[in-house]
Amino acid sequence: MHRKVPAWFGPGAVGKGAAHSGNLANGLPVLISAVRDLNRSELAGESVRALVEVLAAVAPGFLAGAVDLTDWSRRYGPRVSSWSGPRTAAEREKLTEQYGRDGRMLVEAVFAQTRLPWLRELPQVAVLCTVLRQTFLIQTRLDGREVMRRRTDDDGVPPGQHRLASPYDTDARWAAKGDYLFWLGCKLHLTETCDDPAEGRAVARRGENPNLITDVLTTDATVPDSRVVEQIHDSLVACGVAPHEHYLDSGYPSAAGVLHARDKHGITMITPLLADTSAQARAGNGYARAEFAFDYDMRTTTCPQGRTSSSWTDCVQYGTPKIVATFAKDTCLPCPARALCTTSKRGARQPTVPPREVYELQQANRAAQNSRDWQRDYKRRAGIEGTMNQAANTVGLRKARYRGLKKVELEHCVAAAALNLTRLDAYFTNHPLDRGHTSRLTRLEAALTN
Repeated sequence: MHRKVPAWFGPGAVGKGAAHSGNLANGLPVLISAVRDLNRSELAGESVRALVEVLAAVAPGFLAGAVDLTDWSRRYGPRVSSWSGPRTAAEREKLTEQYGRDGRMLVEAVFAQTRLPWLRELPQVAVLCTVLRQTFLIQTRLDGREVMRRRTDDDGVPPGQHRLASPYDTDARWAAKGDYLFWLGCKLHLTETCDDPAEGRAVARRGENPNLITDVLTTDATVPDSRVVEQIHDSLVACGVAPHEHYLDSGYPSAAGVLHARDKHGITMITPLLADTSAQARAGNGYARAEFAFDYDMRTTTCPQGRTSSSWTDCVQYGTPKIVATFAKDTCLPCPARALCTTSKRGARQPTVPPREVYELQQANRAAQNSRDWQRDYKRRAGIEGTMNQAANTVGLRKARYRGLKKVELEHCVAAAALNLTRLDAYFTNHPLDRGHTSRLTRLEAALTN
């Protein structure tokens, strides 16, 4: 199939003149950090220990005068996660509070002394201060005495993107996907060309371009996939390898993002847009947004019962332009189909839609997704899964070797270059490229067949 521009696989993304999107585990670009998993109590204790270890090396005299070395050696000598902690919840809570008191006392001692002012600039001091703030709450009792206790969710625990998870890698973050996948680390997004071999042949031969990785992007684990698409496109354009089509999974696009990519870079994103997430659509029973007719010229909305909205309001929700159509209470309250439309007992239905251009593109894309031609074309995106398997199995990208996002990103770039060299070697030597786990028997059969 002729393309003016080579196609790419990408974050997982793929291209044929395009790019596609794929990930290491369960469709996610999941990378595990090179640090231990710590719960909140262990994190507090290990953050104190990290500072103690540094002070023991750079300022032993200060440390010996600030703490009881015998007592602290018993508590902070071994790694906090290397020994079995208290068995009861009350004992664990008591130990956690002890970590908080020790950490606070140590930080205050560092800032109170004036003989070694540079101690205040130690990175471990800043880390401990941050961990103390995100883990503990100091309250003043009626008698004027301060009490430190561990924060609960009601006390304002910082969101995941701002919450430290390790004193040794301040870029590592906890993230989750649904109810089944949790990890501490970062995300990897790869973009790869996806030019097809000649018809009837599974492996590219001489004269046909090998599929190569064209972009590597590493982010912390809490960055949503949808936020990296524009950055990837800008990078591809800057390097002169922008695809004509970009194949991605449903975690990356939005209707506005698809429109932006088309208008800014001329890139067509081949990707399924998420369906209506309203309560009625999820339940499959009731009037979902698709049941309403939106007239952008007349600025009105018509419900499935034939009633017209009383207002049409432009607004911004979470930084995104939206339009809210509101029906009059006098229209909604007596409606016989009200139970199918809204769960509000006193209010009226207020369907929300994006601006016209985004809405029309959204409707067109969702309609196209149901066609066999679109689904057949979209199967090309599966190639990035093989790339992710290859990255995990041949260069070990499932787990980071280094600490810190910049170092991990450099590791990923070097690994991507290694994968490209592997593919070029297979291309020039006319050997099949194995991206997954293939048995020797299967390889022998393929070699004899070709």
